[in-house]
Order: sequence, then structure tokens, then C-alpha cells
Amino acid sequence: MSKSAELARLIQSRAGDEPPRLGLILGSGLGHLADQVQGVAIPYSDLPGFPQTGVSGHNPRLVIGDLEGVRVAVFGGRAHYYEHGNPAEMRLPLEILRDLGCDSLLLTNAAGSLRDDIRPGGLMMLNDHIAFAGTNPLIGEPTDARFVPMTAAHDAGLRAGLSAAAQAEGVDLPEGVYCWFSGPSFETPAEIRAARILGADAVGMSTVPEVILARFLGLRVAAVSVITNMGAGMADEQISHDQTKAVAPLGAAKLETVLRRYLRDL
Repeated sequence: MSKSAELARLIQSRAGDEPPRLGLILGSGLGHLADQVQGVAIPYSDLPGFPQTGVSGHNPRLVIGDLEGVRVAVFGGRAHYYEHGNPAEMRLPLEILRDLGCDSLLLTNAAGSLRDDIRPGGLMMLNDHIAFAGTNPLIGEPTDARFVPMTAAHDAGLRAGLSAAAQAEGVDLPEGVYCWFSGPSFETPAEIRAARILGADAVGMSTVPEVILARFLGLRVAAVSVITNMGAGMADEQISHDQTKAVAPLGAAKLETVLRRYLRDL
């Protein structure tokens, strides 16, 4: 039995066998959304081999239960490439999600905006991405499954459902391209200018490896950024992780409204 199957059985022994309809990975400052789920919380430390995260603003636990009458699996934080130097660090959690019987994943992150019409406290849904970090979580995968097509990586059906939910709730949810930098240092003004030239609308330090892994594992995936700052050189502000944690709850409240409506409409 694979490691992911063993851990899936362990999780089911504590949370029940019913498959989640949606998996959710929460980014910096968004961990409190897991508190809204009525169910069982399992600390990452209880799951042998599960990647640990030491990023403040994350709440490292898996919560499985009901939100708006829909069974969900919520990861209260992620391991980042910049913590471990391994872009595939989140492969095991996503394999577990698949082995629990879930087929859809919503990723969230805190990001910097490169567009004047998308401001801190707002949201942006990803319709594509740029792997500017220059690495890939499937490096070393021995099978031909590693050649994953990414033309439509961000699922059109999931995006349509989220867009409809946002419109129904009066929440602006523009779409755009997310550019992944490795971190942990923030981008320079020159890097921000380069990303804008390449067609990016937001920048961040996560999500793209998980999108690639999700598609490799056969999961449908969508992603939403909570905008916490403007890109370096675009505003007179000092970018910091403290700022990320302070501003993220403003967008998180909007994201929760959209997510609840989306789940009710399923």
C-alpha cells in the first residue's frame, strides 16, 4: 500500500469514509477559514511524513467536515518551495486528497498585484500562470505521466462556478495570470517590470507547483489570490510578511462569501 493510501485510511478512521467533494488549500493569513468547517481537525504532526510548514499565518492542520452542507477537506497551510527547496513538497497531501476520493481542488494564496485595477484587499482568480521560478514538481518522476498538458490547467468549469457565485454575492472576482517566484525574498522592482512585460497580473511564492501536481494526479483545479500589496515599485509601501498577514483577512472575508455561495450552489 502506498504512503498516501495508508494516510488516507488513517484520516478516514478519524473523519469517516465519505469522500470530500472539494479540497481547499489555504494561503498565508487565510487559515482561519478552516474554523468555519464543522468536522474533524487533524494536526499535520499526526500524519507521519506529512510536510510541515513553519510559515507564520498558516494553521497546519487538515479539517474534514461540512461547510454549507458540502463535505470538504481543508488544508490549513502549505509547505512552500522556499522552505524546503523541493517543488514537489505538496505531492503527498494531494495524493492523499485523491485517495480520499476527492476530484476537485481550490487553491488560495496571498499575492501582489501588478494591475492598478486590482488593489490590496481584493481578489483575483487565476486563468493561467507563469512558472517564473524555473523549476517543476515533476522533475524526477520516472513515468510518461510526467508530460502533463497545461493548456487548460485552471479548470473552466470550476472557474465559471466561482465567477457565478461572486457575481451573485456582489464580489469583484477578476481573472488574471499569476507569476510564481520562488521566494522567500520579495521581488525587485525590475522583476516586477519583467513579469508585467511577460503578461502577469499578480505575483506570489506558491500555488503553481500544486496546480501542476493536481493535474498530474487527475484533479480538477482552480485558484484564487487574495491581493495583499502592489508589486515592488508600484506603490509607496514597504512590502513585508507582516503586511501580508494584516491585509489578507480583508480579502479572505470576500473569499469566504464567494466560497460559501459556490458550495450552496453545488
